[in-house]
Amino acid sequence: MKGLTLKRIAEVCGGTYFGKEEDGGREVSGITTDSRKAEKGFLFAAIKGERADGHDFIPQVFEKGALCVISERSLCEQAGNYILVDSTLNALKAIAQEYLEQLAVPVVGITGSVGKTSTKEMVAAVLAQKYRVLKTAGNFNNELGLPLTVFRLCEEDEIAVLEMGISDFGEMHRLAKIAKPDTCVITNIGQCHLEFLGDRDGILRAKTEIFDFLRQDGHIILNGDDDKLSTIEEVKGIRPVFFGIGNDNDVYADRIEKRGLAGISCQIHTKQGSFTTLIPIPGIHMVMNALAGTAVGLHYGLTTEQIRAGIESLQPVSGRFNILQTEKYTIIDDCYNANPVSMKASLEVLQDGLGRKVAVLGDMGELGEDEAALHRGVGEFAGELDIDRCICVGPLCRELADGLLSVNQEMEVIHLDSLQQLLGRLPEFVQEGDTVLVKASHFMHFEKVVEKLKCL
Repeated sequence: MKGLTLKRIAEVCGGTYFGKEEDGGREVSGITTDSRKAEKGFLFAAIKGERADGHDFIPQVFEKGALCVISERSLCEQAGNYILVDSTLNALKAIAQEYLEQLAVPVVGITGSVGKTSTKEMVAAVLAQKYRVLKTAGNFNNELGLPLTVFRLCEEDEIAVLEMGISDFGEMHRLAKIAKPDTCVITNIGQCHLEFLGDRDGILRAKTEIFDFLRQDGHIILNGDDDKLSTIEEVKGIRPVFFGIGNDNDVYADRIEKRGLAGISCQIHTKQGSFTTLIPIPGIHMVMNALAGTAVGLHYGLTTEQIRAGIESLQPVSGRFNILQTEKYTIIDDCYNANPVSMKASLEVLQDGLGRKVAVLGDMGELGEDEAALHRGVGEFAGELDIDRCICVGPLCRELADGLLSVNQEMEVIHLDSLQQLLGRLPEFVQEGDTVLVKASHFMHFEKVVEKLKCL
């Protein structure tokens, strides 16, 4: 890893190096917090987690040939080099910042309340038509995940697309300090993390901390249809580029047509020209992702034909509107996370499925004091849709069920208290030929529902 010698690492993270003098000038070949992934020449960072303490695995990583360990404890009796620090997490953040600066790779930083991961995937798919792209894996978007993503960069990578997720004030500032984005993309200001951020104005303030470390010649891309983001006129002398459905945006779409579960088509308009594309994942929200990808692609010199090819190459991510076809069912696996906006979007798409349309919904987390009303609102929305059966799981989803029934007495609505109840009774709720949407916040562990359906 370019420039990351043991002595330089110790200097950057404010640690003290203990080990062989001749090893101090050696570069590490990789950095990991997972002892199982430690290899010869690696730096292992010992993190104390909720379930396990990385310090307990230090002997094993030395046996595997690790060059050095970062530790919060003195390791006088260990058979290897180590760097003693006050905080391993803070050390990793400092090292990631240094490494990214050494590589000087352009960074696209993506944040927002809803659609961060799907937008990241779209932007990466577009940019991959011209560049070698490193993107955030899964949801490695927090203060540990971002450094681990950065450490995957190599000198051959030409651009980094980094997802940045937060739940409280100050987090984005710390993430942006690492990433120092050349381009900032904000998808929307929704209703996530209200219990920590108070209201949408609080969410706006927290998300826009990404501008704190925007590079001087940077670029800002915002959802112009969002009532909060559209008020941003200038940041550090930089005028944002706005995308959205409205034709007053710099990049906008019209002629939007649903193509069932095959996706959604639209015409995208830019100052460089217009083009028609088929986005291979359904849902109106995917049009917004394609517009964001278009705006980023134009900034980095892609042609409209390259952008179209990138959009149409997009592949679904497991747990995020991934359509699975079994012998009996069409499963819409959207179980990774949920909030009112994404829940409504997924329910809308469910209507395009074949056979009976069955929604299996679980509680949404981190919605603050209005969580009951927000669940009820999703239910009222669902009651207006062409859906045959709705199974609501969890204490908050009782509100969703009640909201649904308040506007539609004809729909079959079932409420269950727990995931265990659902898994035990799932076979009685579905039949061959159904299209089944599975969606809930991550803590509900609805991936178990998807696995159960695949085996029925």
